[in-house]
Amino acid sequence: MRFNQLAAALLICALPAVSQARDTAVYLPFDKAVAEATRTGKIDGSVKFYLAGNAPAGKVSVVSPGAVTNKKTNAFNKTDQEACEWVVQSAIISLHQAAKNAGANAVTNIVSFYKSNERKDAKNYECHAGAIMAGVALKGDLATVQ
Repeated sequence: MRFNQLAAALLICALPAVSQARDTAVYLPFDKAVAEATRTGKIDGSVKFYLAGNAPAGKVSVVSPGAVTNKKTNAFNKTDQEACEWVVQSAIISLHQAAKNAGANAVTNIVSFYKSNERKDAKNYECHAGAIMAGVALKGDLATVQ
């Protein structure tokens, strides 16, 4: 009986550490991620990406405002940067496909949208990395640029 009580006490003491998952915000260059997705053939380059604060040259017509993508990936045994670079590729592919499906050739006014919190940055995207999962959420306007 004593062993069971000791085991239960140890388990109860360990639970707070398990329940407090790591959620580290990481900020990485968006242009590098788009270039890598293009280089590896994940996107074909027919859709251009513009973070909020970077306006495309030419006339912009919004086809579909506020397109959102929210992607997660396995971060186990990866650095935060590796996991974030992997998951942002999924988000970029998703926005690329949404733009093509809508007849758009650009995604403009892109902001990080993690947990529905908008964060504007003209250079970096926001990723949240933990011990097991990493996530990126982006929101942007599907548009045509002439």
